[in-house]
Amino acid sequence: MFQGPFSESIIKRAQEKGVLRIGIHNIRAYTTDKHHVCDDTPYGGGGGMIMKPEPIFRAVETVLVRPPGWVLPEEDAYHNLPPWDPEKPPPLPSDVPIILLTPQGRLFTQAVAEELSQYRRIALICGRYEGVDERVRTRLATDEISIGDYVLSGGELPAMVIVDAVTRLLPGVLGYELSAHQDSHSPGMDGLPEGPQYTRPAVFRGEAVPAILRSGHHGKVARWRREQALLRTLERRPDLLEKARLTEEDLRFLAEHGWKPSRSG
Repeated sequence: MFQGPFSESIIKRAQEKGVLRIGIHNIRAYTTDKHHVCDDTPYGGGGGMIMKPEPIFRAVETVLVRPPGWVLPEEDAYHNLPPWDPEKPPPLPSDVPIILLTPQGRLFTQAVAEELSQYRRIALICGRYEGVDERVRTRLATDEISIGDYVLSGGELPAMVIVDAVTRLLPGVLGYELSAHQDSHSPGMDGLPEGPQYTRPAVFRGEAVPAILRSGHHGKVARWRREQALLRTLERRPDLLEKARLTEEDLRFLAEHGWKPSRSG
């Protein structure tokens, strides 16, 4: 599932530059039974299968005591696993967040992506959404993240989303260093979505690029873009205005267009 997204575009170039290293680990490789079973029926009954704790703990504790980017050699998978004692967990690095991807986690936002981009290394546990043994959450994971209020088959797609969003924020990844901080929801946009963008041709199917964008007046262009971002947010995501950093000029502009903040002060 990961090979396509991690072998294309920005993520591919980040790895080629040495800015990013990604290790993909198959939890089944860390099982010890004949059939390499990773899940079992839940205690107390109920539908679905629950991911067992042992292979998850073994995978995370084996990987994180080794250098970033380490992966279990293919010839060792299922056969020559590094030694591991379930009753004697190794000390794990305290500066590496161990994130369980679960619909019960905190919502992933651009602010969370900014937060994670400050770490030198992160670990993502891709749970199955039928359930993961609770002891993974209480005794292994240090954080829980959800990418939205809906249910997926597993944590693989959320992991790809997080890797992509965080990679864009790493220094040296994007061609224009400020571009990531001027995207929708970024600090450079004060948490607002971007307004409309145009490129050539100047006229297409009777619709022309706004004259202000062709004026060459950088100050007026910047203000127009800010106002368009405010209008788009007001139309589509007015909830974001309540927590956005707005100037007095922004507030006057929004008031002229009918917005009344619910917050006081």
